[in-house]
Amino acid sequence: MPQICRKHYRQTLHDRRQALIDATLNLLAKGGPEAATLRLIAQKTAATQGLVRHYFSTKDDLVATAYEQHMARMPAVTPAVLEQSFHSHLARLTAFVTAALTPPVNEPRGVGLWASFLYMIQSIPRMQAVHAKTYRTFRDRLEGLIVAALQARDLPHETPLSRRFATACNGVIDGLWPDGSALPDGFNKDELPEIGLQSVGVMIDLNLYKTGI
Repeated sequence: MPQICRKHYRQTLHDRRQALIDATLNLLAKGGPEAATLRLIAQKTAATQGLVRHYFSTKDDLVATAYEQHMARMPAVTPAVLEQSFHSHLARLTAFVTAALTPPVNEPRGVGLWASFLYMIQSIPRMQAVHAKTYRTFRDRLEGLIVAALQARDLPHETPLSRRFATACNGVIDGLWPDGSALPDGFNKDELPEIGLQSVGVMIDLNLYKTGI
């Protein structure tokens, strides 16, 4: 097979596989686990169920792959804000918390997927592993920012304490995020990130509110 044909063939295979993943995510976001049937996934992508099974051995395999891809995207959104320049470690932490509670992280489709996946995590071991990995990645990144901010102010930041801080602060973010995503018109502009900043600040004894990023 000529090289250009092989390249096109690989791209076609990748595109077909990605179309199945995207269809699965869309069905889960709109209708939950019950809506993401192999029949509907095949129908949305103009494929046969046999073709779906060619790419994914089982429906659980397809759903787990979709979850893995979705979760890989989410943690990448918030750290992108850290590529900016900040005048202090406190301002950097403030920007991170704010980004976690504002669009594009905070949006209705995301919480629909979260609710669907949460239901399925307990029964699919691969999804449990992905969930644990992405949770630790976010928490560890948050812990690093907290430690840097505390250290800059000569406040206690030992590992056992900083891990507790990160776990608690992550809990605040995880608690506010679903509400803001499911009820985008239920809060005033900047209300949720301000609540998040105030709550995280109280926990770690730093004023994150309006730090002048």
